Amino acid sequence: MKPSEIAGRITGFSTPFFGVQWTPPQLDRDVASAVISYLEDRRVLYDPHDIELPDYAVQSVFDIRRFLTETLAKGGIANELGDILRAMRAACRKFAGDYDASDERGLYVRRSSHHDWERSTFYQALGELRGVFGLHIATLAVRYDLDVPDELAVILPLDPTDG
Repeated sequence: MKPSEIAGRITGFSTPFFGVQWTPPQLDRDVASAVISYLEDRRVLYDPHDIELPDYAVQSVFDIRRFLTETLAKGGIANELGDILRAMRAACRKFAGDYDASDERGLYVRRSSHHDWERSTFYQALGELRGVFGLHIATLAVRYDLDVPDELAVILPLDPTDG
């Protein structure tokens, strides 16, 4: 641990004989568990493609990205976990990159106006997002010995021996 990290966790001193108040580090397992728990409630990651509405899906991806950013900003996590969260955040950024804020409700829509092209591109981007998240969720589950809720289990990579 770097001295600056240690200093950042000291929250106070006491006397007459000396004492230090200490903020314990976040446990990476707890952070990973909180991330999986949050993602369990994000239907954009597992609902059938054909019932997803692009506007709401993109808003949900922006919410996921915000959550990941806030989690990273808290600090106190190992580089390995931080790299996974940053990769998930990058996948959100890539998915939503072609969208712009379009209305007073703060919802996001695609720049293109051609409906058929828009739908096929949306489905492709959604599949890619789910694939990336599936890999990272699987990594978190294995690395930190966490259960994956059934909802999210559908996006985990397939076992090549399962035929």
